[in-house]
Amino acid sequence: MSGLSALKLVQAKQTQGTSPKYARRQKLSSKLHEQIQLAKAEQAGTQYQPTKLRTVKDEVTGESRKVEIPKRIKAWWWPSDNGKLCITVRYGARTLEVIEGKNAIETDSIAGVVTILEVLRSAVDAGELDARIEAISGLVKSGFNKASQGSKRPILKLPAKS
Repeated sequence: MSGLSALKLVQAKQTQGTSPKYARRQKLSSKLHEQIQLAKAEQAGTQYQPTKLRTVKDEVTGESRKVEIPKRIKAWWWPSDNGKLCITVRYGARTLEVIEGKNAIETDSIAGVVTILEVLRSAVDAGELDARIEAISGLVKSGFNKASQGSKRPILKLPAKS
């Protein structure tokens, strides 16, 4: 019994899965990590090309096998008209407003991009952007609900030929 007395025993129950809020936070945090790696690679003058696994079926044998293929990543920053770099945060295909009415962050160099992305990632991990993520997620969900409610598509009316 002397071995068990050295352990800290507690009453605990394992939770099933994660909360949706935590899952959305982790999704954005992982995308920010990819953008940080992409910016660091651009700063160093190298290329960052992550890979993903894809199942491919061999046409001759009919076997399925997993193959690593390069993942396409688009940078979230671009040069603006005044020569500075603008950064947006994307959640899926939508742009996340970091502060109400402001959707981009401006910086002078690629080193600033790395710093800003790291600050954003720490803010996401701390839960500071949960309300914004929830709002964007709601917009995405509403788009799916409209598609499933019915197959009534708007009819495009063309002008009559004369």
